[in-house]
Amino acid sequence: MKKFAIVIIAASAAVLALSSCAGTYQKGDRMPETTTAQIDTISYALGMYYGKMVTSSPFGELNLNQMKKGFKDVLNEEETMLEEQDIVMLIQSYLRDRMAYESERSLEEGEKFLAANKEKEGVVETESGLQYKIEVEGAGISPEETDTVEVNYEGRLIDGTVFDSSYDRGESVKFPLNRVVKGWTEGLTYAKEGGKIQLYIPAELGYGQRGTGPIPGNSTLIFDIELVKVYKAVPKETEEKK
Repeated sequence: MKKFAIVIIAASAAVLALSSCAGTYQKGDRMPETTTAQIDTISYALGMYYGKMVTSSPFGELNLNQMKKGFKDVLNEEETMLEEQDIVMLIQSYLRDRMAYESERSLEEGEKFLAANKEKEGVVETESGLQYKIEVEGAGISPEETDTVEVNYEGRLIDGTVFDSSYDRGESVKFPLNRVVKGWTEGLTYAKEGGKIQLYIPAELGYGQRGTGPIPGNSTLIFDIELVKVYKAVPKETEEKK
């Protein structure tokens, strides 16, 4: 257990060092003496690194004192409360259970949100369960599922958390409409070029049970989309003649 944890710490420190900018060491140099300030800085940096690693994972509430104890026990080579072979299994099992719970809760909250949302003025619900609202009508054509579209958009969870935005990146996005989640593929066919639409996408038309990146499993999604341009698909016969 002690050896395992120490190896993990050493490997992580090495990764941090190698992934950062080049140091001052040159081949053949003697290793310079480490100052107290350097030790303090790298110690704090490691603390930040592990803190970020923990907070970016869905552990939920944790006992900081117990985390400190585990850390100290390993560093001081004292007897630990857990065996090495149990650690990974314990963490994986806990995360699986927690993610299953969060996923179920997201699904329930999404269903409640959609049930209330469909009663709002201007909101239309389709047979698939997708909901949409036309914010700006637009004067151009509506895309078909085989077309390519150029859009600006912002995506967020029902709690208001923004997980993606072309506006933040400062540029529009262009993609085939049949290469995105089902909610987008269907939803944008109700918009017109130059118009704006708001989509309310249930989990089964979005990223489903697994979620992706910052989107938890079974999340209902809200997108504000500006349809900048529609690029009509070239018929296959036309391509073959070329």
